[in-house]
Amino acid sequence: MAFLRHSDYHQWPDTPSALQPWGLTEQGETQARAGAETLMHWALEKGFVLDPAIVCSTSLRAWQTAQVMAAWLNEHQAPFPVTGHATDRAFHPVSVPHLHERSVGAAANLTVKQIEQALSADPRHTVPPPGWKADSHYRLPFEGAESLIEAGHRVKTTLEKVCQPLADTLQTNTLKVVIGHGASFRHAAYLMGVLRFETVHQCSLYHARPLLFRYQPDQSPQWVQLSGHWKHRHQTDPLHTPD
Repeated sequence: MAFLRHSDYHQWPDTPSALQPWGLTEQGETQARAGAETLMHWALEKGFVLDPAIVCSTSLRAWQTAQVMAAWLNEHQAPFPVTGHATDRAFHPVSVPHLHERSVGAAANLTVKQIEQALSADPRHTVPPPGWKADSHYRLPFEGAESLIEAGHRVKTTLEKVCQPLADTLQTNTLKVVIGHGASFRHAAYLMGVLRFETVHQCSLYHARPLLFRYQPDQSPQWVQLSGHWKHRHQTDPLHTPD
């Protein structure tokens, strides 16, 4: 499996990325094309074929990343398995639920300051502790909110459901491409045994740069990282910087 964080998008400042609905910037489109080129080089170098269904979250930024990558791969005739199905004769995005970023529920698309103001004004709650946004186990007390570790469980389960059919049926070395989100995937990677917990907040993912993993459900460990580089955060990076 190749996992990529979505490309750069028109993100509201000081606002948890969560369920923001905005699309890619021009830079983001360039990043997506570069990511597609990296994937094709990997496939040719390592003898993979690319599954033509590029899985992505339901967010616009992830779908557009997959769409731009699919167009580039089709234009450059990247290798993919011949199945005979009409829908598998060209690369295309497939949106899958439950791959989205950590949800802040009813606080979606509020700034960090607005979220804290809402909690301060609600006598049932207290203002969250400093750094709450980066706390893996903190969940906002809003309907539909989840913690980062809960988001990681959700994404890990979804990735295994996506990859299991390929592990069961395909004989060739097939690379499944998945476009998702940084923070939820980092916590999924910890639960997959790829990252140590203490490093989850020390690294991030570059926009549209693939990380390559092998998934073998009948072996231990099931997940092994084969290639790609994590983005290492600097100590000067604020903890509340959206992922």
